[in-house]
Amino acid sequence: MIYVGIDVAKDKHDCFITNSDGEALFKSFTIPNNRKGFETLFQKVQSVSDDLTKVKVGLEATGHYSYNLLGFLLDKGLPTYVINPLHTNLYRKSLSLRKTKTDKVDAHTIASMIMSDVDLKSYSDTSYHNEELKSLTRYRFDKVQERAKLKTSVSRLICILFPELEKLVPTIHMASVYALLSEFPSAHAVASAHLTRLTNLLSESSHGRYGKDTAVMFREAARNSIGSNMPAKSLELKHTIKLIQELTSEIDEIETEIKSIMDEVNSPILSIPGINYRMGAMIIAEIGDFSRFDSPDKILAYAGMSPSTYQSGQLDNCYSHMEKRGSRYLRYALYNATKYVCHWDESFGTYLAKKRAEGKHYNVALSHATKKLVRTIYAMEKTGQSYSSAS
Repeated sequence: MIYVGIDVAKDKHDCFITNSDGEALFKSFTIPNNRKGFETLFQKVQSVSDDLTKVKVGLEATGHYSYNLLGFLLDKGLPTYVINPLHTNLYRKSLSLRKTKTDKVDAHTIASMIMSDVDLKSYSDTSYHNEELKSLTRYRFDKVQERAKLKTSVSRLICILFPELEKLVPTIHMASVYALLSEFPSAHAVASAHLTRLTNLLSESSHGRYGKDTAVMFREAARNSIGSNMPAKSLELKHTIKLIQELTSEIDEIETEIKSIMDEVNSPILSIPGINYRMGAMIIAEIGDFSRFDSPDKILAYAGMSPSTYQSGQLDNCYSHMEKRGSRYLRYALYNATKYVCHWDESFGTYLAKKRAEGKHYNVALSHATKKLVRTIYAMEKTGQSYSSAS
C-alpha cells in the first residue's frame, strides 16, 4: 500500500508519500494550489504505484481550502480520507512529547494516521457532491440568523417611534405592518397620514384583511402615542425593513434551490411527520454519506450530542454534559427537528412525555428523543424505507 499525507493551506499544500514499510518514497514536498501542482502530486503517486486502488490519500478537513483538491483526487479515482483536525492534533501529540508542529510534520502525521488503519472512512463522490446542498443549507442558516438580528432592531426602533403599535397587531413582523412603517416610519408620520392612503395601503398589503377600521385605529393610536419624533431613527427603521424584505426574498430563492435538490435526492427522511424540506435538507447535508457511519451513535458523536464522560479512580461524574464538539449545524437541525417531530408524531410525543415523567429536565428529555430520531433516520436511510410510526 502507498500512503499520501497532505497538509492543506490556502496557497500551497505540503505532501508526504510513504509505503507500508514506513519507507519515505517522497520526503515532504510542497505543491502550489493550482492545476499544475495537483498534476505534479498525481504524477508522483503514479510513479510509485500502478494500481490506484492500493493508494490511500489523507487530508485534513479545512473547509473550502481543501474542496478543489478533494474534487481532483476523487476524479482521479484515488481513495481519499478527510480527517478531523482535532483527531490529527491528538494523534500527533501521542507520537511525541515535544511540541513540534509544522506543515511538513502534519503531512507526515496524516500519512501515519492512514497507515495505522485508525477508524477512518474514505470520502465518496456522494459526500463530495453533497457539498452543494450543505453550502445552500448553511448559507440559508446564516441569512436567517442575519434577518433575526434585523428583526430585533425593528422591535427596538418601534419601541422608540411608535410603542403602541405592538399591542394593536398579532406581530409587528408582518407584511402589512412593514408596508405601513416603510411609508410612515413613526407615530408622528402615521398621525398626519391621509386616511384614504392609510386605508388603501393596509388593504393592499394585507390582501383585504385590514381596512378602514384598522386605519382609523392606527391613526388614533398614533395621535395619542408617546413615541418620539426622531427622523434619524425613522430613516434607520425604513432601511432595516428594506433589508429584511431583501433577505426574505433571498431566503425564498435559496429554499427553492434546496427543495429542487431534495426532490432529486428523494430521501425518506421527509416522510417523518414534522420534518420539512428545510430541516430535512440540513440533516442530510451535514451527515452526507451515511455509509461513513457504522452506527447512529457515530452520527450523534459527529453532531457533538454524545454525553461527555469523566472517570478517575473513585471519582465518576454524575452529571455528564453534552460534548458540543462537532457540527453545530447538524446539532441545531437535529435538536429543532426533534421538537417538531415530538409535536406531530404520537410515538415520539409519548417517548418525550415518558422521559419527562422520569423527572428529566425538558432539554435532557429532548436529547433522548433526538437519539431516538437519529436511530430512526439511520435505519430509514440504510433501508430506503419510509417512516412508519410505532404507535
